[in-house]
Amino acid sequence: MAYSKCFFKYCCLTLAAVFLHSLIFAGNVSAALSDAELQDIGTEITTMYRAARGVIAKNQKLINDASKGDKGLSADNVIAATKENYKKATGNDFKMADKSSLKGETQAALLGAIKEVMDNAQPLINEKGKGLKGFLPAIFAKQMGDGFNKLIGGKAYIKLTAPKAYVRNRANRPDKWEENVIEKKFKSASYEKNKVHVEKAKHKGKDAFRLILPEYYKEACLNCHGEPKGAKDITGGKKEGGKLGELGGAISFAIYQ
Repeated sequence: MAYSKCFFKYCCLTLAAVFLHSLIFAGNVSAALSDAELQDIGTEITTMYRAARGVIAKNQKLINDASKGDKGLSADNVIAATKENYKKATGNDFKMADKSSLKGETQAALLGAIKEVMDNAQPLINEKGKGLKGFLPAIFAKQMGDGFNKLIGGKAYIKLTAPKAYVRNRANRPDKWEENVIEKKFKSASYEKNKVHVEKAKHKGKDAFRLILPEYYKEACLNCHGEPKGAKDITGGKKEGGKLGELGGAISFAIYQ
């Protein structure tokens, strides 16, 4: 009887230790990765995020075509086009990593977020008789980011931001770290264009490996964000007066440690 009690107590303690270890490991999944590996994850995810938003930007006129019903922008088609954009930007195919790795988890979370947003948006973007639908690249990016942040389960965080003067959605305002990088690095004439900046810094009060990717105005962006400054764009918002090639925003990414 005494032996049974001791054995039961031993089993309980062992299980508790295993459970505690699993919690600690899960909360510090990035700790075993090198800075180079973390940068690889962050660069890939922010590049894919931008590639996905580019699909929506390219198809904006199609989305707002009131005469057409099914736009052919299913989640699968948007993901396929996103991967094509990624390959054009990097010269490499987008390849899924082991699903149990942090890289695989972030990949799955981003693709899952794209699918969720596009599945939910089908009735809106395919509605005939309605022109401007409000499904803009920035709206899509915000929804995609929110979806990613939910699906990744507190291990990472992504956000579209911009110089303070260019922010329309208050949720996209840069935090102090982002603002410092944007103003003191990205806006510097000597900063290498399209180069990510990485740093270990706090994010939402937690230790994190942080990466931020600068974004520059393209022709499609200027329809809403170009000149003349103060004029109304198609959404009724005021244009920022941005110029082709000018720094217009950034994609901020954090991996918690």
